[in-house]
Amino acid sequence: MKQAFIPLLIVSTALIATGCDQKAPTAGSSTASAPAAPVVNKADAIAVVNGKYIAKATFDNLEKEIAERAQGQSFPKEKLLEELIQRELLVQDAEQKQLDKGADVISRLEEAKKAILTQAEIENFMKTNPVTDAEIKAEYDSKIGGNNTTEYKARHILVKTEAEAKKLIAELDKGADFTKLANKNSLDGKEAQNGGDLGWFVANQMVEPFSKAVIALEKGKYTKEPVQTQFGWHVILREDSRAQTPPPIEAVKEQLTPMLQRKKVQAMLETLRKQAKVDILMPLKDEAKPAEAPKPAAADAAKPVTEEVVVEEEIKDKDGKTVAKEVVVEEVTEEKAPAAAEEKKPAEAAKPAPEKKK
Repeated sequence: MKQAFIPLLIVSTALIATGCDQKAPTAGSSTASAPAAPVVNKADAIAVVNGKYIAKATFDNLEKEIAERAQGQSFPKEKLLEELIQRELLVQDAEQKQLDKGADVISRLEEAKKAILTQAEIENFMKTNPVTDAEIKAEYDSKIGGNNTTEYKARHILVKTEAEAKKLIAELDKGADFTKLANKNSLDGKEAQNGGDLGWFVANQMVEPFSKAVIALEKGKYTKEPVQTQFGWHVILREDSRAQTPPPIEAVKEQLTPMLQRKKVQAMLETLRKQAKVDILMPLKDEAKPAEAPKPAAADAAKPVTEEVVVEEEIKDKDGKTVAKEVVVEEVTEEKAPAAAEEKKPAEAAKPAPEKKK
């Protein structure tokens, strides 16, 4: 099978900053405009192109990066070296034509420098502020080991009004079958026909009024009063509960570590932002436009609406079972159809959603 080759020119520019290719300075050369790049000696070089050395470290970095991008697939070393030689030839030719003196190229080089420095700063911060075992233990106890140690299995019937919910409770009191009532009446059960089954969940996966009602119920009992959430009115049946055995800390340590690293970096950035003096010089909002005459209601087909979207990052044990969730709330603006159109699909937002954490 023929191996596909990844051209050097589409590989990360991180190679520019490591294992730089150098030759010894010649008489009359100037280094005043920028700090001198590391000098590569012949003993540390893998090739020389028109008197300029290509460092072994550059070759090693390229080989490593391509292997990572190609998911471990290796490529012939002579092909990799040829790519480096071609890059060096292009660089030398560009410098001979003084393309590096052009305003556009200088601007792009400056942007590349900022990107590299940004990455270097983050890497340096994480190196000097590593995630400690104590921090991992605290996060584990908070998200996995210390909380949400009980799972619940429940069913529910979701309706629009309190009166409808009370009517269903009265039918249950007379001996009606919960699953049949859910299939017939629940906003999120008519199509699924699953009897309102919510499966197993921990309390904080549901909105607070719903989770509190489930916790308060005894096994096999249903709510005698309707439970209101932002989705409507619920009649809830708690079918069962069980202790949730958390996975050992070692099983989730690799997932907790990058999560804590991101939190540390975010805290560092917030500190830098608070300490900095920042003036926004360009208006970020569209300038006010002359008021238009009101349009008929029928023409008002869609309006931009900003909604909060819950994004979850799951932590799973070795068996792939979700044991904790990191919840982030983002704001999304989109075109929304009029309310009359939305009422045609009540089932889309019917199921209790994960509770938003602040």
